[in-house]
Amino acid sequence: MATPDFVLALRAKIGNDPLWLMGVSSVVLRGTQVLLVKRADNGAWTPVTGIVDPAEEPATAAERETLEEAGVVARATAVTWIHVIPPITYSNGDVSQYVDITFRCDFVSGDPWPADGENTDAAWFELDALPDMEPDMLERIRTAVEFDGITHFER
Repeated sequence: MATPDFVLALRAKIGNDPLWLMGVSSVVLRGTQVLLVKRADNGAWTPVTGIVDPAEEPATAAERETLEEAGVVARATAVTWIHVIPPITYSNGDVSQYVDITFRCDFVSGDPWPADGENTDAAWFELDALPDMEPDMLERIRTAVEFDGITHFER
């Protein structure tokens, strides 16, 4: 997975120590379908995810990541879930932990494809025919699909 330059600069100073980052998940909906990408690092199907750049608005990051990773233009319309992901230890020993902001996004245009090398596939899936996915990723989709105007917070 591509590591943002600002993270590399921080890692040069802190080494493998835990790094707190802000991430976004883009649950892009088109009628009864959701956009998913198949990650190159572990083969898992997920909504588009990514790291928010310094000073970047999270909704802008969600839209940018969708275009960069899947070649799809989407519009973030709602924050559906905010939660903290357990710490992740990467193969090089780096430890990161993310606060994830899940956005419900509307499809605008484009045909999905693995646009930036972080994924091996990108496709639309019917909501009632999703591939096997981690429970956390399914919850991101559920909160976006069932969004009733109230953002879900972990307590």
